[in-house]
Amino acid sequence: MERRIPFRYKAGRNVPQVRWQEDQEMPYLAFPLLEETGLVAHAFSTRLGGVSTGRYATANFSFACNDEPEHVAENYRRMAAALGVDPGRFVRSFQTHTTNVRKVTEKDAGKGVAQERDYRDVDGLITDVRGITLVTSYADCVPLYFLDPVHKAIGLSHSGWRGTAARMGRATLQAMAREYATDPADALCCIGPSICQDCYEVGPEVIEEFRHAFDEKYWPELYYAKENGKYQLDLWKANEIILLEAGVKREHLQITGICTRCNPDYLFSHRYHGKERGNLSAFLCLK
Repeated sequence: MERRIPFRYKAGRNVPQVRWQEDQEMPYLAFPLLEETGLVAHAFSTRLGGVSTGRYATANFSFACNDEPEHVAENYRRMAAALGVDPGRFVRSFQTHTTNVRKVTEKDAGKGVAQERDYRDVDGLITDVRGITLVTSYADCVPLYFLDPVHKAIGLSHSGWRGTAARMGRATLQAMAREYATDPADALCCIGPSICQDCYEVGPEVIEEFRHAFDEKYWPELYYAKENGKYQLDLWKANEIILLEAGVKREHLQITGICTRCNPDYLFSHRYHGKERGNLSAFLCLK
């Protein structure tokens, strides 16, 4: 039996569905586009179902904040149980707003959760190893999910405004093409819960980066100016453009309708909660 969380959705979007089975401790969001393949286990976490307390309540997946490490470890255990994956085979990114993509192999199993990472400056992860669960972290930035159903490979990438301006989605597809012969036309892609345009005010220096990165024909779709000299930027639309231009078919792309800042009771948001808060995570595993 499934429960429903009363998220505020943005109209006109293909939205992920909430999964919370009665026999599971950890609710999560999942995309029908990926679920229907039967090839992967995947999730985007919520604030619910964990054991963290205070500002990190309850499902914080970051060891980098002041949360109790044993609480974070238990949250990972609960997510592993919910997804039916091995809790000792999570592999976490080391995010610094780059477009660096790391190929994850069997020797990486557990790095970032069960053992220390021997890498840094990695915002994207790709693998064709079954049973390894890729993990990336969020509190407003954009999660990008990739599945190559032909060559049985996956990718998971973190794309904030810097990563989006530098086309992290394209960088991930290029890495998958290089390592696994992925054709973007075959790839199934999802743009996960993150901050929406209505909530994402940025300065002119950010908009200037997007003007350099995107053809002028896209500017009216990407942002609009405000009387205070600031702009409202649409990271969902920007990543959609990037993926389509990289060769992803529109019917192979699903875009969230859930904003992190619009749902502070259920999702962590840097813009809403500030720096002292927990982190959400995206999870993707090839079965």
